[in-house]
Amino acid sequence: MKAITWHGKHDMRCESVPDPTIEDGRDVIIKMTACAICGSDLHFYDGFMPGMESGDIVGHEFMGEVMEVGRDTKKLKVGDRIVVPFTIVCGECDQCKRGNFSVCERSNRNADLAAKMFGHTTAGLYGYSHLTGGYSGGQAEFVRVPYADVGPVKVPNGMTDEEVLFLGDILPTGWQGAKNCDIKPTDTVAIWGAGPVGLFALQSAIIQGAKQVVVIDEVPERLAIAQRMGAITIDFQNESTVERLNELTDNKGPDACIDCVGMEAHSGYGVEHLYDRAKQAVMAETDRPHVLREMIYVCRPGGTISVPGVYGGLVDKIPFGAAMNKSLSFKMGQTHVNKWADDLLVRIQEGQFDTTSFISHRGTLEDGPDLYKTFRDKKDGCTKVVLTP
Repeated sequence: MKAITWHGKHDMRCESVPDPTIEDGRDVIIKMTACAICGSDLHFYDGFMPGMESGDIVGHEFMGEVMEVGRDTKKLKVGDRIVVPFTIVCGECDQCKRGNFSVCERSNRNADLAAKMFGHTTAGLYGYSHLTGGYSGGQAEFVRVPYADVGPVKVPNGMTDEEVLFLGDILPTGWQGAKNCDIKPTDTVAIWGAGPVGLFALQSAIIQGAKQVVVIDEVPERLAIAQRMGAITIDFQNESTVERLNELTDNKGPDACIDCVGMEAHSGYGVEHLYDRAKQAVMAETDRPHVLREMIYVCRPGGTISVPGVYGGLVDKIPFGAAMNKSLSFKMGQTHVNKWADDLLVRIQEGQFDTTSFISHRGTLEDGPDLYKTFRDKKDGCTKVVLTP
C-alpha cells in the first residue's frame, strides 16, 4: 500500500509499505477515505519530536471504511464508516473508566520508555512517536485500528467525510481547550494560534458562552477566518499582544488564555526568539515557550491557563513566580477524545460547528510530502490540509 513515512527532519516520503494485518481479536483494518496533516505533525517534520524512527508511517487524524474485523470485535462490522480518535484507548483501565482517555494505562506498547521520559506512561497514539507506542499512522491506504470495540466513532448516514473527519482530533482538542477554562458569560477568552485547533477553540468558547474571544496570530488568511467566526483578532507582528489585550479588558487581562500553538511558538520579539532558537541548537531547551510566557504575564489574576498545544520536553525562562503570585490555574493535556465525541457529533449534525470552510488545501497521499512543506510555511495562507488515497 501507499503511505507517508518519516525519514528525518523535513524528509517525508510517499512510498510502498506492507499492508497491515489483524494482530489481535479486538483489531479492525480500515480503508482510509480521508486523513489530514495536523499541526502537531509539524513537530516531527521539524525534527523536534523525540522517539521517531526512519520509515515510521505517520498521521493521527483519519477515518475510513471497515474492511476486516477481528474475532473479538462486536461493535463494528465490515462496511461501517468510522472516525478514529488519535488516542488509542482500552476502555478498561482506571484512567479510561475516569474518562481520562489520553492517559490510558494499557495502550502504549512502549510504556516503559514513556515512563522514563514522563514519569508514567501515557496512551498510545497513532503515527507519532515510539514514546507513544510506535503505532503506524493513518496517512496510509489501510490502517490497523487496535481496541476497535472501544475507540472508533461510527459515522451516521448522510454525513460527508470532511464534516466529521476532525472529530478524531482537532475539534475535541479545541473543545477541551475551552472546557478547561470553565467559561462564564462575563469572560474574555484569549486564544494564541488561528490554526485549525485555535479555530475550533474559538467556536467552542463562543458556544460555551464567552463574552468575547480574542485570537492572536500572524497569518492574514487565518486571522480573517477567525474574524469571520466571531473573534476580535490581533496580528502580533504589527501590534503588541499584551497592550491590546489589556485595552480590550480594561487593563484586567483575559479571564482565560488558551495555547493552541505549542512547542514551536514564534515570538514577535526578536531577542526572545533568537534566545529560544539558540537554546534549542545546543539542546539546552527542546520547546519554544513564548506563548506560555506571554499568557502567564497577561492573564488576569485568578484566571486559567489552558494548554491543548503539544509540548515535547523542556522549556526555559518560564515566569513561574508570576503564575504563583497571580493564583493562576493550569489545565492541559492530550485530548480525551472519547469523552466528548458523542456530544460533538450531535453538535456537528445540528450545525453548531463550521468544520469545512477553513480547509485550504486538498490532495492525495502522493501530494503529502509537498503539502507538509506548504502547511509548515503557511504558503498561500494554508490553514488545513486534507488528503485522500
